Amino acid sequence: MKIKISLYIIILIVIGISIMAGCTRKEEFSDNNADIIENQNIDKSTVTYNGWLKTEGANLKNENGEIVQLKGLSSHGIQWFPDLVNSDNLKQLKETWGMNVFRIAMYTDPNANGYVAQPEQLKEQVFSLVEAAKDLDMYVIVDWHILNDNNPQTYQSQSKEFFNELSSKYANTPNVIYEICNEPNGNDVKWNENVKPYAEDIIATIRNNNPKSLIIVGTPDWCKDLKNVANNKLEFENVVYSCHFYAGSHGELLQEQIDYCIEKNVPVFVSECGITDASGSGEIYADKFEKWINFLSERNISWLFWSFCNKQESSSILKPEYNTSSFNNSGSNEININEVADSVEQNKEQLDINDYLTETGSIVKRLLSKNNL
Repeated sequence: MKIKISLYIIILIVIGISIMAGCTRKEEFSDNNADIIENQNIDKSTVTYNGWLKTEGANLKNENGEIVQLKGLSSHGIQWFPDLVNSDNLKQLKETWGMNVFRIAMYTDPNANGYVAQPEQLKEQVFSLVEAAKDLDMYVIVDWHILNDNNPQTYQSQSKEFFNELSSKYANTPNVIYEICNEPNGNDVKWNENVKPYAEDIIATIRNNNPKSLIIVGTPDWCKDLKNVANNKLEFENVVYSCHFYAGSHGELLQEQIDYCIEKNVPVFVSECGITDASGSGEIYADKFEKWINFLSERNISWLFWSFCNKQESSSILKPEYNTSSFNNSGSNEININEVADSVEQNKEQLDINDYLTETGSIVKRLLSKNNL
């Protein structure tokens, strides 16, 4: 009798252990399943997910070691179109276009009312847009947009002062990417003699405040002379070199230079590109532009389209009738940030950018939305 009772107790214990083990496995399965669902819902385009960007060979990677391709738009000169670039429009571009980066083109030339002529006004606008990008959890490029001033050394002291303040203010902000010279150009402007020494000075200034940020360095000949750069690159980490193309003007020869850089483990970043010829106007080369984008995607090269504005030219994303205020007709390039903010607030009914797309805007929106991170 005692043997039967003992056997019965043992059987009950075994059954109990089996049930508990089954429950544990069920809980483990549920936890794992929840993790899978959670991972499926992660937005991998955000700064929260990617963190500080870094270079590894010719690739751009996130903190997890995954290859990253940034895709977005560049503003036109913010001194001319200050009312177009605002947090509401950036939010729409992120949510309906798949944009994960925006470039703030801050012209430097004083003859164009750039930074050298009105530093405080433009600096205030740049800071405002950086804060908007931070709120949207996206990357933002601050572009020291030299053009007619040709040589980055011309206003090197002003550049150093600006980037020192910017990198101090955003020392712990992975969102901010520093583009230290837009398009060095002119027969007398060379990589070894002009651009590289300038870059070494400005990068050292940024690195003193922010050792981890991504920095974009412009290349001579309007960002098309890549081979000389690849043969004598900078001795800094997390630096990429900009290439600019316009589909109607540039093709295989420039693509061969990009591949040359890749073979030498030199990272290329297309911080500006267009669907027209280099003038920004005239014919739209949609097929050639899409071939360019496919070329970049195959190599995981980041790109930004020029430009997010409503200027009367073929490369503009928006139609001229998109006008959030009368500011564009004021005849002045001077910026009053408060006036711009008030104007945008009063004209919110006009802020649906998707209702004002040009042919170019529709094409770029489709390509940006394709194969998002």
